Amino acid sequence: MRALFFNIVFCALLSFSCFGQNDNAKKNTLGVIKFNTNTQTPFSSNELNKLQEVYGAALSTEILDRPNRVLGIKEILRNRVSIEEISNPNQQKPCPLLSEIPLFDAFVSNLKRDQFFDPNTFNPLKYNFPFLRRGYQMYRVDQTNYFILIKPQHYNN
Repeated sequence: MRALFFNIVFCALLSFSCFGQNDNAKKNTLGVIKFNTNTQTPFSSNELNKLQEVYGAALSTEILDRPNRVLGIKEILRNRVSIEEISNPNQQKPCPLLSEIPLFDAFVSNLKRDQFFDPNTFNPLKYNFPFLRRGYQMYRVDQTNYFILIKPQHYNN
């Protein structure tokens, strides 16, 4: 009788433990990354120039020869990074400055920061932004009203 009681208690505790894990698993599940349809077109010459600036001689082996990386880079450049000018100080939020983000110089050791910020030519690949971080990110371009917004890879298009 005592063994039966312990078996029932053990099974009950085990089932509660399993349900608890399922709840946590659902909270941590990110789902499938959905890429925008504009990632199906080839790189533009402007995008290739940005890639060449950051990857140099390793561009083919690190990016172009790897279809998943090509897709990820296209998504970053075309859909996940945007630049907004927010002139009203009441709408500006405190956030890290672009100057606080290190350069991504793993492939081109002499990579330099731009002397002047131009939102039309800004290359987000030059900076070691945490593109895989969950949630939205925002960075302020030093001494300007420009903000760099980065959408998470798991967002609704």
